[in-house]
Amino acid sequence: MLKLLAIIASLLFSFGNIQAGSHSGCKAITVSDMMGVKGGEYPQQYELEEFESLAKCQLSFKENPDIQMQNDRIRGNGSLASVADRLPSEPLVVVPYDSIGQYGGTLRMLANATESGTSDLLSTRHVNFVRFSDDLQTIVPNVAKGWEWNADFTELTFFLRAGHKWSDGAAFTADDVKFWYDNMMFDANVREKPYDYLQVAGERMEVEVINDTTVKFVLPAAKPGLLSHFATSYCQGFAPKHFLGQYHPDVNSNADQLAKDAGFENGYAVLSAYFGNSCWTDTPSPMLSAADKVDNLPKDAYPSLEAYVTVEETAEGRKYAANPYFFMVDTQGHQLPYISDQTETFIQNNNELRMLKLTNSEVEYLAQNLALEFAPQLLDGADKGNYSVDIKPGISIPVFSFNYNIADADKNAVFNDIRFREAMSLAIDRDAINEAAYFGLGNPQQYIPFSPAPSFVDSKYLNHKIDFDPAAAGKLLDAVGLVDSDGDGIREYNGKPFTLNMNFSDQGLPLIEAELVAKNWTDVGIKTTFKQVTTDEYRTAQSANELEVHLWKKGQPLPTILSTNELFVPPFENYFGHRNGMLWAEYLDTNGASGVQPPQYITDMIDDINEFQTLVVGSDKSNELGAKLVATMTENLLFIGTVAGPAPIYHRNELENFPEFKTASYEYYRTYPYRPQQWFLAE
Repeated sequence: MLKLLAIIASLLFSFGNIQAGSHSGCKAITVSDMMGVKGGEYPQQYELEEFESLAKCQLSFKENPDIQMQNDRIRGNGSLASVADRLPSEPLVVVPYDSIGQYGGTLRMLANATESGTSDLLSTRHVNFVRFSDDLQTIVPNVAKGWEWNADFTELTFFLRAGHKWSDGAAFTADDVKFWYDNMMFDANVREKPYDYLQVAGERMEVEVINDTTVKFVLPAAKPGLLSHFATSYCQGFAPKHFLGQYHPDVNSNADQLAKDAGFENGYAVLSAYFGNSCWTDTPSPMLSAADKVDNLPKDAYPSLEAYVTVEETAEGRKYAANPYFFMVDTQGHQLPYISDQTETFIQNNNELRMLKLTNSEVEYLAQNLALEFAPQLLDGADKGNYSVDIKPGISIPVFSFNYNIADADKNAVFNDIRFREAMSLAIDRDAINEAAYFGLGNPQQYIPFSPAPSFVDSKYLNHKIDFDPAAAGKLLDAVGLVDSDGDGIREYNGKPFTLNMNFSDQGLPLIEAELVAKNWTDVGIKTTFKQVTTDEYRTAQSANELEVHLWKKGQPLPTILSTNELFVPPFENYFGHRNGMLWAEYLDTNGASGVQPPQYITDMIDDINEFQTLVVGSDKSNELGAKLVATMTENLLFIGTVAGPAPIYHRNELENFPEFKTASYEYYRTYPYRPQQWFLAE
């Protein structure tokens, strides 16, 4: 009988959990009830030694009862050791918002397609050296337990966690940081062009391995914003050398033969299959891109430090399993994440189906691709569906621009005439857009790169050429040489009707906004038609320099601009954003060997942003250059802003420890500041 009671007691403990009051030596402190335990050096989290000292207890570690099953789903993973042996010796102790969670369940989410509308789900599992806390102001440790700048911001040292492991149990060390930088980001066979944020004014850094847990970035000049890059960017500062390195010819002399044995041309082909041509962690894995060869590869996806690992991928979506080696625990020692797995369903260009799944509570959380126009329907069904909808301000705003390097000579001349851009801005009825797309809750404004606007921004630029004035627009178009000589309502240029064709994706901005702008421009004689396309089709056409009109959200907060100059350097953003001036970029990339030479104000702006990034924020020189950057960009109307509007954030009410977001935006990497690893399902 005693033996039977012991078995029952053991089962009850493992299954039920982990609620407050379980047999842990530490109190179940939460953000809402700290139970007298003082805060540590950083908000809502502790290093282990710090927590045990302040809480006057010793953590014992516990695991998800399903973790063995999740590990079995990760092809190539071996048998599991105890949770204490899987965790770093220095785990990050995370304070849950409202309660100690319960294990289990599936976080269901939606996206458009592979690499399209997926950053929402990526952000729920994302990690990097550091992150912003949920105040969106304070940078706190994450993968790194700490960091240190030298006095002039030319050396940034990260201190890693002893005993930290990849999702397959291999050791994570400083060598993985150097391998990522030297062999993945700066090998042209892997990444054709280095990202700006990995350089300082176009010059690469050096990564020095001090020891297994200490790595130093040595910069050619000051760049204080490098830290904020790692706090916001999807580009993680590490890659698994033990796995990817075996296919890299510079790391393993047998890499090509190993790749050929798996059915690939060479090692770089395997790296492309696993890693893609970027540090974007949502590129198709070998499960999709090499389905007929996957059995010859040791893993379906490369090992990760994230909260979840990709375990299945099809054209319909993806599935993810909890990382059994994840480095976070709660205040009673339970390894995070609480939720056992995730699913991602692809729904592209079908808002009706997307809305049906949301109102039927078939999704746990969604913010990306939710325009404010969907809010009334969502709010109407909230009580019945037992979900919540929060309306929060955005950061980037919808903007329109023109292809300044278009092949058509007439359109090239017109697009590069500042009077045309001023006319097209004055022709937009932003108040009508605000009412139709944002229910009057938005703020009409001109595009300035910084969003929200820092103190150095003169408010006049937010209002530059945003008055709805079709008559003034018409006079400017006349001056450009765009006239309606035959009275048919369509202006001609050099004797030919001048029309615009817009390709549009609803991931970029609301459909109704594209419709209204097309109508406004048609009303002043520039007949504008638009066609809805998929996100992938839009980005492909943009990359090929085939778009006439570009339309997408744009704008970044100061911390991001301190780390990357992309908004000021042609083509003015990355693959996933709003790019034009493609041939200007080619000219700069090839040192004038090909492409089109950009105007002088563009090259001046490049010099200014590069210098701006070397300066301490708030200094007189920094403010002066920041103001100059805004003036150059806005006065030239390279991009035409419309309305800064809010957007909905959806979550099921059973999703617990879900905090109030400060913004519905991508720019701080969506859920990353809000610690989604401590979300749990109360079902």
